[in-house]
Amino acid sequence: MFYRTAESVSPRHPDKLCDQISDAILDAYLAADPNARVAAETCGGHGVVFVTGEITSTADVDIPAIVRRIAGDVEVHTKVVKQSPEIAAGVDTGGAGDQGIMIGYACDETPEMLPREVVLARRLNQFIFEAYPYDGKTQVTIAPDGSIDSIVASFQNVSHDDLEAKVREFIVANNLTGNLELHINPAGDWNQGGFDADTGLTGRKLIVDNYGPRVAIGGGCYSGKDATKVDRSAAYMARRIAVDYLRKRQAHEVLVRLAYAIGYAEPLEKTVVVDGVAKEITGYDLTPNGIIKFLDLKRPIYEATARYGHYGEGFDWDK
Repeated sequence: MFYRTAESVSPRHPDKLCDQISDAILDAYLAADPNARVAAETCGGHGVVFVTGEITSTADVDIPAIVRRIAGDVEVHTKVVKQSPEIAAGVDTGGAGDQGIMIGYACDETPEMLPREVVLARRLNQFIFEAYPYDGKTQVTIAPDGSIDSIVASFQNVSHDDLEAKVREFIVANNLTGNLELHINPAGDWNQGGFDADTGLTGRKLIVDNYGPRVAIGGGCYSGKDATKVDRSAAYMARRIAVDYLRKRQAHEVLVRLAYAIGYAEPLEKTVVVDGVAKEITGYDLTPNGIIKFLDLKRPIYEATARYGHYGEGFDWDK
């Protein structure tokens, strides 16, 4: 056993603002046109937000209005073009929208089937955010004996003493044990956060979005992408398969690996590792169209995934 650390960021963190904008744009298109092809990228900071990407749709969406709903009174610049016809040709025939490796994971450490350090860092962040809905980060380190070694909490617009009181309330409520070392606003109290303090970018919190630093990821960003992009849809399917195997085999840990080639429907790899034993996955339609149908991924459901992580929050691929 070894030390294990994970972090979480609040929905007002600049990177998470960009994730939410990208997924809110996706949702707006899907609400009017379930077959929309969307790849929306957002960069924001210091009063300006840029949205670019490739979108092919029959819908007409007010992108600046979506940006301002999430980011406030900012200047908005957009540069959106249609999806490359060469990429579209492969997707139109049912092929994957890109090459890549997708990872799914589930374990029995928590009811969420996620690593304990990930769940604790996220739940602490959510607990603080309910009282102080601003930019912020949390981090939890678990010692080899399973006790909590340290907690870091940095939140905007809250004093050290008030934030420490909130953290201690969480510790008591969750019966956390250990000789806890607390780092509360360790660089000092701060009032400038979000886009006022830093720039953000879609897809820059991939480990937070996935399973924490203990588990490898394929590397593809989720937010702003419709489900023909397998780096999103196949990753969700990989999680669903991992959850299924964990429950059916009463396993401790399950890792799933899927791999695709652009324009080709069937995965090139479909491996599940159950408590260290690898085998080929069977019994699932792992084509992009099969995944989209099975998980019903043409719905406008994605903005919520961009807030705290894509797994362990009760989404269909967690069930």
